[in-house]
Amino acid sequence: MSFLFGAKSSKTFKPKKNIPEGTHQHDLMKYAAATLGSGNLRLAVQLPEGEDLNEWIAVNTVDFFNQINMLFGTLTDYCTQESCPIMSAGPKYEYHWADGKSIKKPIKCSAPKYVDFLMSWVQSQLDDETMFPSKIGIPFPRDFQAGAKVILKRLFRVYAHIYHQHFEQVVTLGEEAHLNTSFKHFIFFVQEFNLIDKRELAPLADLIERLTSRDKDTSR
Repeated sequence: MSFLFGAKSSKTFKPKKNIPEGTHQHDLMKYAAATLGSGNLRLAVQLPEGEDLNEWIAVNTVDFFNQINMLFGTLTDYCTQESCPIMSAGPKYEYHWADGKSIKKPIKCSAPKYVDFLMSWVQSQLDDETMFPSKIGIPFPRDFQAGAKVILKRLFRVYAHIYHQHFEQVVTLGEEAHLNTSFKHFIFFVQEFNLIDKRELAPLADLIERLTSRDKDTSR
């Protein structure tokens, strides 16, 4: 998929994370894609009967990483050190990067640098078999959901930055419907399993209300 982004950004954006064929998670991913096709996003995010919640969260986290990776990848010409010297979601919200290991104290950086740090960090989490086991029989760690919550909280910030700083370009590229559907799916998922604190969602609170309110009566 690097052809989408061109040479200058192929280093920045990570290759699509694939779930191995023949695994139960791959079957779950296919189930999720089929349910999404029904058009009912609230139904699509619900835990399939008899399935393990951790596996369901893992499969969807990988999917959201791939979606956001692709969406942001189309905006690399517009999101630059010059246009976005800080990682923000409107004037009230600024994000500083820390991963707790190589960068322990949060640092101020440009939006493209922040997203590069973030995507590299998420990729390393998804590739860690002790955190995201793909083989049947290997249990998820006890702190898996806590780790997934941090990943999803940080991925939300990319959506927030895109909506606040690059929505005009999204419309110009004809990606508005794709972005809205992807974000709505993401929000329904994190709401279903209470994965992101409401305060973290504040930069897009009005949009979330608009996107989700029309589905409330038909949610179950």
